Amino acid sequence: MIEPVTAVVLTIVLLFVLMAIGLPVFAALGVSGLFGILSTEGFGYVYSTLRTLVYQETAVYLLVVIPLFILLGNFAYHAGVGRALFGISRRWVGHWPGGLAMSSVLTCAGFSATSGSSVATAATVGSIALPEMKKAGYDNRLSTGAIAAGGVLGVLIPPSVLLVFYAAINQVSAGAMLLAGVIPGIVSTAVFLGGIWVVTRINPHLARPAERAGWRARFVSLLGAWPLVVLIVTVLGGIYSGIFTPTEAGAVGAAAALAILLISPARGKLRGIWSSCQDAITTTVMIMMTIVGAAIFSLFLSLVQLPQMLSEFVATLPLPGAVIVLLFLLIFFPLGMFLDAFSMLVITMPIMFPVVTDLGFDPIWFGILAVKMCEIGLITPPVGLNCYVIAGLDEEVRLESVFRGSGWFVLMELTTLAILFAFPVLVTWLPTTM
Repeated sequence: MIEPVTAVVLTIVLLFVLMAIGLPVFAALGVSGLFGILSTEGFGYVYSTLRTLVYQETAVYLLVVIPLFILLGNFAYHAGVGRALFGISRRWVGHWPGGLAMSSVLTCAGFSATSGSSVATAATVGSIALPEMKKAGYDNRLSTGAIAAGGVLGVLIPPSVLLVFYAAINQVSAGAMLLAGVIPGIVSTAVFLGGIWVVTRINPHLARPAERAGWRARFVSLLGAWPLVVLIVTVLGGIYSGIFTPTEAGAVGAAAALAILLISPARGKLRGIWSSCQDAITTTVMIMMTIVGAAIFSLFLSLVQLPQMLSEFVATLPLPGAVIVLLFLLIFFPLGMFLDAFSMLVITMPIMFPVVTDLGFDPIWFGILAVKMCEIGLITPPVGLNCYVIAGLDEEVRLESVFRGSGWFVLMELTTLAILFAFPVLVTWLPTTM
C-alpha cells in the first residue's frame, strides 16, 4: 500500500497525464480514481465497492430531469421559438446602438429559458442572427462575440442542465439551484446590453443602427412570444409554486414543448422529434459517464480524507473566508482553457465544496459563482466551445475574430461576477421565497 499523501500526488499527476494524451475526462477520472483506491485500499475494496457504486450514483430520480430538459430545448428549437424571439427583440431594440447585437443577446436569454445547453443556444441564435448582422454591416468581432457570449446564458438561466448537475454532485436542492439562476441571468443580460451600448458608442463603426419599428409592430410582435411564456410558466412557475418537483416540471415542460412543435407551422416535425431524442440520449449518456468517473475519483479523495485535510488547512489560514472563495474561483480560469464546464465541476467540487460550506457560505451562492466561471471558459481560448460553434456557422468568419470579440464579453462577465460576489442576496433571495 502507498502512503495517502503520495497516493494523492500520483493520482492527480496521472489524471492530468491521461487528459493530456486525449483520454475523455470521465475515463481519466475513473482510471486515476481506481489507481488511487487500489494503491491505498487494495483490490478487494475496489471490487466490493464498485459492484454498487455505479448504480447508486446514476439511479437517482433527480437525474431524470437531464434528458427531459434537453428534449424541451430541442423541441422548442424545432418549433421555431428562437426565430420568433429574434424578430421580437429586433423590433424593440434593433434601432439602438448595436441593436442587432443586443437583439441576439436578448434572444439567447429568451431561448435559454427553454434550453439547458449553452452550445445549443449559441448555435440556434447564431444561425438566425449572424446572417442578419452580416447583412447590416456589423463588425464580425461584435456580432460573433455577442452570440457566443449570449449563448453562455444557457447554462445559467433555468432550465439549466449544468445547475442540475451541480445540485446532483453536491446533493443540494435542484429546485433552489434552478431558481437561483433567474436573477443572475437577468443581471448578466443587462450587463451584456449595457456593455454593447458602451462598446458601440466608443466605436460607432462596429455597428449600424437598424430601422426603427413602429409601436404597433412592436406590440403585435409580442404575440409570437406565447410559446416562451407557456414554457416559463409551466417549468419555473411549477417549481416555484411547489406544484412540480424539478423532474416533474421537466416532464411537463417537455410535453408542452412537444405540443407546441406539433401545432407549429414548422416543417420536418417528425425529423425534428427524432433528432431531439437522439441528442437527448447522447448528451445524457455523456453526463452519466462523467458522473460515474467523478464518483470514483471523489471516493478516492474521501478515503484519503483530502477534503477534510484541506478544510482544516484553509481554516487555519490568516485570510478572510471571502478571499479564500475568490481564490477558488480564480482556479477556474486556467481550467477553463482546457476543460468543458462539466469536467471543471467534477474535478473541483469534491475539494472546494466542503471547504466553502465549512466556512459558512451558502452552497447555492457558490454554485452560481462557479457556473459563472464555467461560462467564461466557454468563450475563452483555446477550448472556448461556443466560439468554435459560432466560427463554424459562417466560412467567412475566422475563429480569431470570434475570440477577439468575446474578449469584451469576458470583461462584462467579470463585472457580473463581481456584482453577484458583492451582493449574494441577488442569488439567495428568490430560492428562499419558494
